[in-house]
Amino acid sequence: MFTGIVEGTGEVLATEPTEDGLRLRIGTGFETLAHGQSVSVSGACLTVEEHGDGADGQWFETFLAAETRAKTHLGALAAGDRVNLERALRADDRLDGHFVQGHVDTTTEVVDVREVGEDWEFEFALPEDHGRYVVDKGSVTVDGISLTVAERGPETFTVAVVPTTYDLTTLSEKVPGDPVNVEVDVIAKYAEQLVDGY
Repeated sequence: MFTGIVEGTGEVLATEPTEDGLRLRIGTGFETLAHGQSVSVSGACLTVEEHGDGADGQWFETFLAAETRAKTHLGALAAGDRVNLERALRADDRLDGHFVQGHVDTTTEVVDVREVGEDWEFEFALPEDHGRYVVDKGSVTVDGISLTVAERGPETFTVAVVPTTYDLTTLSEKVPGDPVNVEVDVIAKYAEQLVDGY
């Protein structure tokens, strides 16, 4: 479980295609990592399989299975790309964002980026088959970032991004047409299933 409050970004150091998927080596500023630990990588919950110290600090390796590659844009990553990173929520942590599982539902793309005073507005296409879960003032996770829907239109939704989030995450690199991972609010999916048939 995560909160969508990104701790920082990491750099993809290497990618290694395998018969079953793709292995990533990611450089990070995290001081402590453990085998088996869960890390949100641009919104996808992945497992630390190996880790160590390199010339530029800590690194960890993780594996993208076929399902992860199909549901996210992580399979297109290359060395030098940046990703958003968050370690799993501890039981005694504050929940500053919202409940994020790290189970990416789908991808969508950036439609527009607008600077508004000191803040930014990002407009995204409503993800196909998941638009019903995106509601005004509701929560949505984009590339692992907990965001609030400022406005929902018939084909797009807009979020407001404060300078700290813009500077600390990969949003500062996004331009129209770029893909992003989307996880809709899990509470909305549970509510839909509970009332289905009534």
